[in-house]
Amino acid sequence: QVQLVESGGGLVQAGGSLRLSCAASEPTFDSYTVGWFRQGAGKEREFVAGIRWDADTTKYADSVEGRVTVSRDNVKNAVYLQMNSLKPEDTAVYYCAARRLGYSLGRTNDYFYWGQGTQVTVSS
Repeated sequence: QVQLVESGGGLVQAGGSLRLSCAASEPTFDSYTVGWFRQGAGKEREFVAGIRWDADTTKYADSVEGRVTVSRDNVKNAVYLQMNSLKPEDTAVYYCAARRLGYSLGRTNDYFYWGQGTQVTVSS
């Protein structure tokens, strides 16, 4: 069982930045495709960004393209989500998810393991 722990959320003003981290208990995390999703109050969970296990392929939702960067550090067994130019509509609980040797990136059912989430609140 892979355990994922998100951190780095918080309260930030519009236009600010946050860096979310997803730490994994799995020592072979470099073989996992990882996605970031978010769920705002009263909304469905939606894809934000993903990075394939080989790190050669990334994917971003249109709503965050150009403002968000996903990266990974396989030495630290971690994946990061750098978010810049944050907007109030980015307010949500952010989740990381993982699947070993996953190919697809953008759907919730592309992933087996999920973290508990970290709250991001962007004030106007």
